[in-house]
Amino acid sequence: MKRLFALAGLLLALAACRDDRQADAHPDWSYGAVVYEMNVRQYTPEGSFAAAARELPRLERLGVDVVWLMPVYPIGVEERKGTLGSYYAISDYRAVNPEFGTMADFEAFLAEAHALGLRVVLDWVANHTSPDARWIGEHPEWYVRDSLGRTVAQYDWTDIAKLDYADRDMRRAMEEAMRFWLAKGVDGFRCDMACEVPVDFWRETLPALRRDWPGIYLLAEGEDAALHREAFDASYAWELHHLMNDIAQGRKGVDDLKAYVARDAETMPREAFRLMFTSNHDENSWAGTEFERMGDAARTMALLTFTLPNGQPLIYTGQEMGLDHRFAFFEKDPVAAWVENDFTEYYRSLARLRHANRALDAGERGGPIAYPAADLPEGVLLFSRTRGGNEVLVAVNLSAAERTFALPTAAPRREYFTGEEYAAGAQLRLPAWGRAVFCVQ
Repeated sequence: MKRLFALAGLLLALAACRDDRQADAHPDWSYGAVVYEMNVRQYTPEGSFAAAARELPRLERLGVDVVWLMPVYPIGVEERKGTLGSYYAISDYRAVNPEFGTMADFEAFLAEAHALGLRVVLDWVANHTSPDARWIGEHPEWYVRDSLGRTVAQYDWTDIAKLDYADRDMRRAMEEAMRFWLAKGVDGFRCDMACEVPVDFWRETLPALRRDWPGIYLLAEGEDAALHREAFDASYAWELHHLMNDIAQGRKGVDDLKAYVARDAETMPREAFRLMFTSNHDENSWAGTEFERMGDAARTMALLTFTLPNGQPLIYTGQEMGLDHRFAFFEKDPVAAWVENDFTEYYRSLARLRHANRALDAGERGGPIAYPAADLPEGVLLFSRTRGGNEVLVAVNLSAAERTFALPTAAPRREYFTGEEYAAGAQLRLPAWGRAVFCVQ
């Protein structure tokens, strides 16, 4: 009988282990990761892989885990926009843009990043190529055509030609092109306009890539729950981004943000990573910097991207030094010089907060959100996330006026950014768009 009980116990233990493995829906390293979007063209005056590689130690010190490179491939000439063209009008999926250097230069960049413990993901543009891409000449049948046999451009993207996903040979070639880069050691892809590509392509292709390269990270530009099913780790939290802009501009408030959090939890799978950001290449160039859109609220909105449930935070080129500049999209417009300032320390502190508190993990590992009972003034959002013995309490003032309230705490707490000690139930004063964080390990 004792042997029978022992065998039953062993089987239960094995089942539990199997369930734990299944619960880890993503690479182990990715749950607490901070993503950084690098605009290679504008990153340095040289605009090269070699020059960008010299900045990688600075990103490692900042607390970055993943470097997402905007497209590094050759850009088409036909219908090119501006002088240098759009990074997203690709002429050859298996080459590098000579503007940035050689393939050997790219491989050296990748090796340096890996030596620093950084992962590198490539921007992958599967929806379209340039109108003069290599594939146009080699396989004209791989493209969507209009009634006159011309390739099709979407929206105002006059410099692209849409690919035809009804063609199985094109699908296979797209997968093989992705494999080309994974074989070089890249750690995954950010897939541009993933929502425009048939989801069955992603569901066929991405699991096959994962089988051969376990641990890769896959980010979808899109906000559809279907993209997470047997496909992507992460998707864009576009709705949240626009909501934060509205809150900063006084059009929305705390109740709208809480409603969004509830709605997103209902709509998206529990394991979904949601990329949260106050800027990216599109927003910066076309809608303005975070300071133009969010003003004095920019830092507090950045904190939310690091602390809201399921979120995976993104830092865009220049944000770590408070660069208030819209980058030209089709021309050379580089960062003149990289300096460290109080913005650098702020983003470094956000990365430390993220890494030190497993309650803030993305996806199914992160702690659920709770709203402690408290008498809060208008415009104040107070929430906590808890996992095991780790609790993070976040207070933000989402208004342009100072607010004061009593902390609903039963023991002394130390504020994360200032180190100031607060007694149980102490009054917390938050300036306009102010913030405070309290952690319990």
